Amino acid sequence: MNDYEELRSIANEIAESVGTEVAERRSGGFVWSTKSSTSDVVTEIDTWAEDEIVRRITEKRPRDGLLGEEGTSTPGSTGVVWVIDPIDGTTNFLYDIPGYGISIGVQVDGAAVAGAVFDPVRLELFSAALGQGAARNGQPISPSPANELSTALVITGFSYQAEMRREQARILETVLPAVRDIRRLGGAALDLCAIACGRADASYERGLSPWDSIAGALIAREAGAIVDVGELTWASAPGIADAFQSLLERAQA
Repeated sequence: MNDYEELRSIANEIAESVGTEVAERRSGGFVWSTKSSTSDVVTEIDTWAEDEIVRRITEKRPRDGLLGEEGTSTPGSTGVVWVIDPIDGTTNFLYDIPGYGISIGVQVDGAAVAGAVFDPVRLELFSAALGQGAARNGQPISPSPANELSTALVITGFSYQAEMRREQARILETVLPAVRDIRRLGGAALDLCAIACGRADASYERGLSPWDSIAGALIAREAGAIVDVGELTWASAPGIADAFQSLLERAQA
């Protein structure tokens, strides 16, 4: 087992174990509050999950760095950094709607090399290691064979900030008429995994944080999707990548 596969294995084990308990704890009730806006929700289970993920990683890899959505920021000495979203799609979690998951990405010297995203509703574990392909529940996955943008199912997401939402709505006006349909499912990590396994044909979202995208983008790329991570992060099946990129460029002009 090479080093990247070892990191992938650790991420898989922790994401699935903690994610399973996250779903169980939800049924017992929880306290929640807001962060940057009234739509930016955090629950006590988010905080518990991040603490638990950090604890388990630290037991196995005590010298690695850690970065988490809910405030974890620990420098390491190995060049390895674990990037954690304890519940990606917290609003869905709050309302008991599928589309939330646990995302654990691993970077070495700033480059993504391993990642795991666990969906506790579907009981699906997506994972990848650099150069080793991507899998769902241990089985290889690949993007859809889509080759016509007009028949593509596209996933997107929206910011918590009102001004950015207005801009996202403007972009949507151009994208929606050019594709089969749009879906807004939940967390960005699972959106990217949906592209990786061919459940949808393309996705895009503006303003993602590292914990939103590192694991999911690696999984999509290792599965064979075309992925561009930036201010506007997008992923698509290879057969429509050029057309989809051109559409997003027109929409932002």
